Amino acid sequence: MICKEVFMETQNTKRYDVVVIGAGNGGLTAAIRVLQGGYSCLLLEKHNLPGGFATSFKRGRFEFEASLHELNDFGSPTEPGDIRTLFRDLGVEDKIDWIRIPEAYHLITTDKKYDCEMPFGVEAFIDKMEQYVPGSRKSMTEFFELCNEVRDAQTYSNSVNGNTDSDYMKSHFPNFIKAGSYSVNEVLDALKMPKAAQDILNAYWCYLGVDCDRLSFLHYGSMVIRYITRDAWMPKMRSHEISLAMDARIRELGGDIWYHSEAASILTDANRAITGVQLTDGTVIETRHVIANCAPHLVFGKMLDKKSVTEAQVRATNARTFAGRGFTLFLGLNKSAEELGIKSHNYFIYDTADTAKQYDLMRKVSTNHAQATVCLNNAYPECSPEGTCMMYFTTLIMSDDWGNVSETDYFKAKDRLAEDMINVFERETGCKIRDAIEEIAVASPTTYARYCGHPEGVIYGYETAGWDSLMPRMMMMKEDAALCPGLRFAGGYAMRSSGYSSAYVSGDLSGRQTVGDLKKEAQ
Repeated sequence: MICKEVFMETQNTKRYDVVVIGAGNGGLTAAIRVLQGGYSCLLLEKHNLPGGFATSFKRGRFEFEASLHELNDFGSPTEPGDIRTLFRDLGVEDKIDWIRIPEAYHLITTDKKYDCEMPFGVEAFIDKMEQYVPGSRKSMTEFFELCNEVRDAQTYSNSVNGNTDSDYMKSHFPNFIKAGSYSVNEVLDALKMPKAAQDILNAYWCYLGVDCDRLSFLHYGSMVIRYITRDAWMPKMRSHEISLAMDARIRELGGDIWYHSEAASILTDANRAITGVQLTDGTVIETRHVIANCAPHLVFGKMLDKKSVTEAQVRATNARTFAGRGFTLFLGLNKSAEELGIKSHNYFIYDTADTAKQYDLMRKVSTNHAQATVCLNNAYPECSPEGTCMMYFTTLIMSDDWGNVSETDYFKAKDRLAEDMINVFERETGCKIRDAIEEIAVASPTTYARYCGHPEGVIYGYETAGWDSLMPRMMMMKEDAALCPGLRFAGGYAMRSSGYSSAYVSGDLSGRQTVGDLKKEAQ
């Protein structure tokens, strides 16, 4: 790694083949791919450490995970999933200590309809569902068969950098094509899946932030199959361990990383071609290619030279809908999970299993009682001091309602929502955690907006629904890249949408596509 100040003292200018803005999951991955392709790369990060949301922080005796609940599509060393295979290709898999998450999820609805614990493994999952919903086995089996085809089609698309052959797709993945325009619930209804089985199966919906009446089946099915067949995993030292491993790999490959270096502008010439990146301190780095691990709203609204911003860019960006704004409560407890009766690693607690109704409730802070809650100790007991445990509770606010919180009411609003999270968890699980609280921290949408610069504190990028769902995004990659030649996006706002695995895959795609752009230019 090279320090910006030392670099500027020893060399006035240096041109890079690619500049990556933002050392989040997508940016880190993209930088490695550019370097592996044989091109020079500079990674810029405004903070003093890599990762963006993929980090950790300490309060007292506890080191909290900032955002990762679990990593899907990872798999074991002998039966790797796509993400473990990607990490292996990137050269970072063996730099990280991994732990397996013990179960898929624990679904609870406060209307008392469901209290279900679901396992990993297709057969085990189907068997458990049959116990909860007799008569569901046939439709569940057909669901997973369809999901396998979806996964295979997406793996093929990724292997050809999104340049798919339509005839090949039709002949090898016909059901993928047929299901492409339908929502989750439309496909589950077509499979004649019992309503209760649909409700339990749809528990993962909040990981994508769109209700199942609107969420593309291809998107949800590809996520569920990756979770259930390949389990979920977690780095022992939190997601920051992944970020540090990627930082080390970039340096091994000869890349440069500048921390405390915030990109202010993407510079262009009279022909709208990218010529460089300017930092907030005035430093200019020459390049013809930029990969932005940040929101298109930020890039086209503030960073790209005004003379080069086109109506097409503005319209395409403004047509999109922001996804969930994040709110997270972190608790360090002075009793063990066993003492407190916390049995599961991953809880989904909803008011209702009707995802459209729940989504609507989550549009208002006052009616938002949903939570995705993790107790990491149930996967990795040594993650906190002996006799203690850690929990983190996350919800999404599906509008900018947090923007209505006044400055004078800000801390009280945080307290109210945190208090509600604790009350709901204690009431629904019977676990009395309040008296064991030793450390507490709260991240609101304001926190996320300030730390990562995301508009409105959005942590899920753009909603993947309708014309902006996963399949149209993948099909429109060429058109999106043509909006500003030399500029590509990675991370939660890119073609694979939000989530850790998706962000890594988007960085992989954008990095390899940029290498392809450079090779074409050389020819």
